[in-house]
Amino acid sequence: MTRLFHVSDLHFGAEDVQALDWFAHAARTEQPDAVIVTGDVTMRARRREFAAASAWLASLGCPVTVEVGNHDLPYFNPVARLIRPYARYHRLERMIEQPLEIEGVGIVPLRTTARVQWRLNWSKGKVSRGALATTLGEISALSQGVTLIAAHHPLIDTGTSGTARTHGGAQALAALAAAGADAILSGHVHDPFDIAHRIGDRTVRLIGAGTLSERVRATRPSFNELRIAGRAIGVNVRAMD
Repeated sequence: MTRLFHVSDLHFGAEDVQALDWFAHAARTEQPDAVIVTGDVTMRARRREFAAASAWLASLGCPVTVEVGNHDLPYFNPVARLIRPYARYHRLERMIEQPLEIEGVGIVPLRTTARVQWRLNWSKGKVSRGALATTLGEISALSQGVTLIAAHHPLIDTGTSGTARTHGGAQALAALAAAGADAILSGHVHDPFDIAHRIGDRTVRLIGAGTLSERVRATRPSFNELRIAGRAIGVNVRAMD
C-alpha cells in the first residue's frame, strides 16, 4: 500500500503556525511515502515567504512535490510577473513540478496558473495547450499503475464556496481521463472534496485539499491522507482539532 499526504494552500505570510506544526509532526512521525503540495505555498510570492516555506518543506523528511499556485506569482511587481513569474521558486526548485513514481503510483504535475489572462480575475485557473501537452507526455512515460494529477485549481467546479472557473479545465479533464488519469488532486478553494466524476467510459476522482493557513472557509485546517492499494484510492480528510 502507498500512503500519501496531500496538502494545499499553505500561504506562508498568512500561515497558521499551529496547523503547520500539527501537519509537520504527522509527516515526521508517520513518514508517508510522499507529500503532495497543490499550490499557494506563499501569500504574496515574497522572497522571505519562499525561504520560510522551503525550510519547512525540507524539514518534513520525506519526498515532496510542489505545484505552482496563483499566489506564488509576483503580486506587486507586474514586470517580474510578465518576464520571470516563477523566478522566486528557485529555493524550491528540487520540489517544483517534480513527477514522482512510488510503488505503482505515478504523480504528475499540471500547471493551471497563467501570468496574464483575458479576464479581470487572474486568480482563477487556466490550462494552456502547452501545459496540458507536457502533462500528457509525462503520463505516457509512466509505468502502469495508478496515475494522480497534481494541479492547483480544480479543473471543474465542485460545489464549494470558493470557485476555480478554470479556462480549458473541462477539455483538460477529458484529455487526462482518456490518457489514463485516475484522480486529479487540487487545492485553491480551501475546502476538501472528493467526487467520483464520470467522463466517457471512465470515472475520475476529483480530490481537493483544504488549507493550513489562517484563510479557512467551511473547514478547519486540514489535509488529505491517501491510501492506495492496487487500483483503489482511499481518502481520509484529517482536520485539526
